[in-house]
Amino acid sequence: MNRVVIIGAGECGVRAALALRDQGFDGTLDLIHGERHTPYERPPLSKPNADGLSLTPIIGAIDLAQKNITLHRALAATAIDRTLQQVSLSNGENLAYDRLLIATGATPRPFSLGSHEPPTHFYLRTYDDAVQIFERLHKGSRLIIIGGGFIGLELAVQARLKEAHVTLIESAPRLLGRAVPAEIAAVIEARHRAEGVEVICHASITDITALGTVTLHDGRVLESDLIVAGIGSLPKTELAEAAGLTIDNGIAVDRTLRTGDPFIFAAGDCCSFPHPLYDGKRIRIESWRGAQEQGEHAARAMLGSVDDYQAVPWFWSDQYELGLQMAGLSGDATQTVRRDLADGCFILFHLAENGRLLAASGIGLGNNVARDIRLAEMLIAKRAHPDPAALRDPALKLKSLLATHGG
Repeated sequence: MNRVVIIGAGECGVRAALALRDQGFDGTLDLIHGERHTPYERPPLSKPNADGLSLTPIIGAIDLAQKNITLHRALAATAIDRTLQQVSLSNGENLAYDRLLIATGATPRPFSLGSHEPPTHFYLRTYDDAVQIFERLHKGSRLIIIGGGFIGLELAVQARLKEAHVTLIESAPRLLGRAVPAEIAAVIEARHRAEGVEVICHASITDITALGTVTLHDGRVLESDLIVAGIGSLPKTELAEAAGLTIDNGIAVDRTLRTGDPFIFAAGDCCSFPHPLYDGKRIRIESWRGAQEQGEHAARAMLGSVDDYQAVPWFWSDQYELGLQMAGLSGDATQTVRRDLADGCFILFHLAENGRLLAASGIGLGNNVARDIRLAEMLIAKRAHPDPAALRDPALKLKSLLATHGG
């Protein structure tokens, strides 16, 4: 193998490129980046620090050049020719590959009213998106957020820190309905309300004017200076689909992250894969750490590894002074055990019918739940069947449970 092309220079694509070099690949390595900026971290876009919004590089352009990784900046991949094994770029250039990694990520789910998409709202996905949003946020400005997911909630935090007025509209009965347990969602909602965020659940929008006036289904009229929609995301699969690859909630790959084409792999937010820890259920993970881990795993697979990708899914979010962390997938859980910790912190352990630990989710001040979530993650990876009474007891260290399961 002499030539590798990676489409997408986000967390996943960059980590894959670096891993290839770290593991000794010395051939041609092309990294296609559709944006003009040096590849950057996305989590800080909704979590600016005290100094404000800044672009945080994953790796600098000089470092990429030193590793002999060719960055094709501000160019899009327009087609994949599987017969010729080459990728066409928007400038007319063609890049040949022996192995191809598709790491195109996801794109915001479009918000529409009926058959049209209102022209007066923004999405938060790229650095340029963040610049446009945050330059409009200031003391006294009126922000309407459509969608009660993590992006919208993290943006609400930043807006309140800037003393903007925030109204958050969610169509479901509660916030974070598909993402976190109701007990944790209630804590987060209460914290936002205490901060002055107006949270309107079970609401639908009937009209948005060019001036930013929003009308709800119950007749309420809300005025705004800025509208941001955050109603989820969709995997970017257009290139793969046009190339004839299988699509199933993302680009379908096997346990090694290889597509149906033996020379093409996919990783990160754009792909779905059968997870060995969850009976081979096909899942798609959108997370910063997942993108890192999958990129590195795909690099090993392109170099010949046949190991399954089976990392435990992990996610975090900061909400004011509260830190939320989750490990695993709780969809098939039949029992939930709560462990109460100091300062109002708690962790929920989600167990299968047979008692196996499937997931854990916790919330508390800062990183107070981080250690226990990490230990729970290790128990999940070992397919442990911990005693629910032990999980419930805050005096019993989770590390001792790990020891009884071969940790």
